[in-house]
Amino acid sequence: MEQAAREHRVTISGPLPGNPTRQHRKNEGFGRDDFHIDFDRRQVTCPQGQVSKRWHGPYPTSSPTAVPLLVAQFTKGQCDPCPVRTRCTTSRAGGRNVGLPLRELHDLQIRVRTEQQTADWRTRYAIRSGVEGTVNELVHGHGMRHCRYRGQPKTHLQHVFTANAVNIDRLSSLPTTDKAPPPRPSTAFQEFLDQHGIPRPKPWRSASG
Repeated sequence: MEQAAREHRVTISGPLPGNPTRQHRKNEGFGRDDFHIDFDRRQVTCPQGQVSKRWHGPYPTSSPTAVPLLVAQFTKGQCDPCPVRTRCTTSRAGGRNVGLPLRELHDLQIRVRTEQQTADWRTRYAIRSGVEGTVNELVHGHGMRHCRYRGQPKTHLQHVFTANAVNIDRLSSLPTTDKAPPPRPSTAFQEFLDQHGIPRPKPWRSASG
């Protein structure tokens, strides 16, 4: 999301998964969101009021698509006497480590996770179902994954013609009144398959009758 906005000025709208920490997944203990993060002072405060002693990074991660992480560390002396230590960390050799993304990405995560709980965000995201249906129709009904010609210009022209044909077909099927549109009739090819007892391939339109 951040890269699309920064490099292409495109706003990506999609559900952002929750915090992947073990405590968050099991819904027990203290996850990263339970800690107060102070990027200016490079400190993290735990739910029990302890302030981290070390701040390192950013470090690269094992995944080539993941962003580098900052790491805030609590010492063994801070965590050992804690009455809720078992809810926070299972480490016996040291204290709790909190991994977090860079400040701009952390702020973006908070904003997106807050927005996606609103009705306006759900209404906007519901547009995706129509987009997915159109993509499915183009791929399964019109073979958009297979190019008839060689070369990017000709391939692009094929895509434009196919999209226009789908738009014309949809516009011609719109009802002239407020009544619900009738089911689409079978195509000539589908009727030929039915007459000869040949199983249909995966159709892009549902036939009536």
